[in-house]
Amino acid sequence: MKGFIRRFGLTLLLTLAVLSVNITNSYAQCAMCTMSAEQSVQNGNTQGKGLNKGILFLLAMPYLAVGAIGYLWYKKYRRKRASINFEQDPINLN
Repeated sequence: MKGFIRRFGLTLLLTLAVLSVNITNSYAQCAMCTMSAEQSVQNGNTQGKGLNKGILFLLAMPYLAVGAIGYLWYKKYRRKRASINFEQDPINLN
């Protein structure tokens, strides 16, 4: 068990080190989208509203997917309840 924890920790540390080497900044794209949305609203276009609705849609989808899976899982396990008639089927504990 101790060897497994040591290997897992080493693997996790190595993975984080490899992933942190290739980090790129993506601030330029966000700034470009912000400037584009601000300019389109100032010019009277409704593209900014569409951009905001798209962002909200993308934000809500993972929560809706997890909620739907959780609901289906709950319904599936709730349905598996079975009534047992102890008078007809005795239970042996040995």
